[in-house]
Amino acid sequence: MKLSVGIGLTNDCNLHCAHCYRDTQDINYISLEQVKVICKNLPVGSMGFGTGESALHPEFASIVEYLYDRKISLSLASNGYSLMAISNEHLQMLHDVEVSIDFSTPKEQNAFRGDGNWTLVHQAMERCRALGVPVSVLATLMSINYARIDALVDVARAQGASLRVNVYQSVKTDRFRLSYEQFWEGYRRLFGAARVISCTEPVVRAALGFEDVSSPCGHTSVRFNPRGQIIPCVYWPVDGHVSTIADLPRLNMVVMESEEFHRACALPTSAANCPCRGGCASRRALNGNLDAHDEYCPWVRGDGIQLDWEPAPATNLVRARNVCTTIVAP
Repeated sequence: MKLSVGIGLTNDCNLHCAHCYRDTQDINYISLEQVKVICKNLPVGSMGFGTGESALHPEFASIVEYLYDRKISLSLASNGYSLMAISNEHLQMLHDVEVSIDFSTPKEQNAFRGDGNWTLVHQAMERCRALGVPVSVLATLMSINYARIDALVDVARAQGASLRVNVYQSVKTDRFRLSYEQFWEGYRRLFGAARVISCTEPVVRAALGFEDVSSPCGHTSVRFNPRGQIIPCVYWPVDGHVSTIADLPRLNMVVMESEEFHRACALPTSAANCPCRGGCASRRALNGNLDAHDEYCPWVRGDGIQLDWEPAPATNLVRARNVCTTIVAP
């Protein structure tokens, strides 16, 4: 089984967005040699770069070349900086890329991420399109934008891009946390404006009527944070000892059987007979109650969620396989 790997090559970034989960105490880098250790000890099929701005990593070009030569599908998420900083050659080595846009107007986007960011992300999308690199808009569904998430579909449509939506996780603050009502209203608006390419957000997937609602996190995907720690999900709270890249030669695939991965993949007894099957493990872990229903589970509330949606033709995007997310086609 090939694994979908998410990797934070660095937590260095040119912006300081209020909703970001990255650790800002120290700047860390995963080296080219560490990337080689990962590839020699795990069956890596695809790799998504995220967390910080990858182009700020001093070995980024060499890492991309190494992975490309190994025929590993690569994806890069960026606030626009990295997509404008790297060479045409290295940009075209990426299978697909994403630009982070959380608001549909220049004023709101610039206020949230920094002056000039709206122009930068659009320049980045234009560059990628000119070079033939598939681009998606990446948005975080939050309490401050859920009621206008459908407007972001229009932004993606104007660029000929798909839209990928992640639910905000309270890693550092509850400031942008969605209420139950906001969560489901956001998805109603999203599905009302676009067709669904894929959905791996477990509780939403259950509401769409799928039987298999397991998250890819910890099952078919592995995450490496900038400290080199191996975790089942980018949002997973590290509150004790976890394995690192240095442990891989000893662990090999046994890393998938580690305590952290068992905890992330375990079915909560309280939700064993619920369609949500516990939903998002990281959300439950961040709430301090792994043995619980997902906080957005409608069935535990006796609520009936009706989502009208239409499937879109399948699209081969790297991120569809390595994180709980929803991808739609405008």
